Amino acid sequence: MPQIRSNPSRSARGPLVAVVLPGNECFQPSAAGAIALLQAQLAPHACHTRPVIFATEPKKEAAFPGIPFWPIRPLPLPIPRSARYSHALKAALAQAQPDLIEVHNRPRLAIDLARRFPGCPVSLFLHNDPIAMKDARTVEKRIRLSRVLAGVTVVSAFLRDRYTGGHEDVAAPEVQPNCLDLAALPPSLPPEQREKLILFAGRLVEEKGADRFVAACRAVLPRRPGWRAMMIGASRLRPGKDLPYARSVRAEAEAAGIMVDGYQPHAAVLAAMARAAILVVPSLWEEPFGLVALEGMACGAAVLSSNRGGLPEVTGDAAILIDPDQPEQFASALLALTSDDARRAAVSEAGRVQAAGFDASLAAARLDALRLKTIRAWGQR
Repeated sequence: MPQIRSNPSRSARGPLVAVVLPGNECFQPSAAGAIALLQAQLAPHACHTRPVIFATEPKKEAAFPGIPFWPIRPLPLPIPRSARYSHALKAALAQAQPDLIEVHNRPRLAIDLARRFPGCPVSLFLHNDPIAMKDARTVEKRIRLSRVLAGVTVVSAFLRDRYTGGHEDVAAPEVQPNCLDLAALPPSLPPEQREKLILFAGRLVEEKGADRFVAACRAVLPRRPGWRAMMIGASRLRPGKDLPYARSVRAEAEAAGIMVDGYQPHAAVLAAMARAAILVVPSLWEEPFGLVALEGMACGAAVLSSNRGGLPEVTGDAAILIDPDQPEQFASALLALTSDDARRAAVSEAGRVQAAGFDASLAAARLDALRLKTIRAWGQR
């Protein structure tokens, strides 16, 4: 049974914050997406607010243990799935009576909730490019969001700049970077004990550069005896059949001697990062943040990363940046890193230092302050 807090009592710990996940996000360990994982790591560290996660009720597994969770049970109505989720969510929020509603990655839902609960501040957290979202695509729509909502927050300076687009009329959102609970990571091996393994961890989709990884490893592995490469991932963030692109990448990878491990639970992915010598993040698209790179650094792998989107913000000077569309540069960087033990050790140590600034305890303190500021500002409007 899922953990249910049907009406969390108000206490001295601070205001109740309803953290609303997208309707398709699972708040359960084996099938959580990036947003759910982030909230599972942040919630236990909250000291001055009381976050409760509102998300679709898990079907086959309990929700993350120890975290206040309010399961949303959409009724089987003859309306779209998103509308059913919104309908059930509004009923739950009316019962919970939160002090702040925090909606993640759903601009339309945030606007609807602001209309439904005019006495409660509603904020929006964006984890993806707003320009790709229907209800945040234009300058006019983003101005409307700033006018209707109590606040907008993004996960990187890259997304902040995408949101404002250089327009003075668009209020700049707050930046709250993603984080990791460093204390919960698996024990990682020191550089000299790590497997001579080149790792890719992510969805097998074009924007993640899976085919670029295969091409680079195809060029490098014959020249590096004793090294091997592995891909962890599938078309989707859950078990299931691969789409045509993933099937093609899998076939090319296996022909090049690269192991393809398919979908794995998050804990297994972190365990692989904790033993691999090198993690490659060859994203082609403009990554909104770059959580995989952060995880790799925190787990002690030497990270070779794309230079797209928010990735340079996350890695700082602690990773080797490449252009994934420059195959010779990509392969050359990988050849150099596989041949230089001292360089890998230096990149690994720099990554650990960089990742320490993204610890969940630090992020939760910043988030507490932001939530309290939002509530105070709403009361003074």
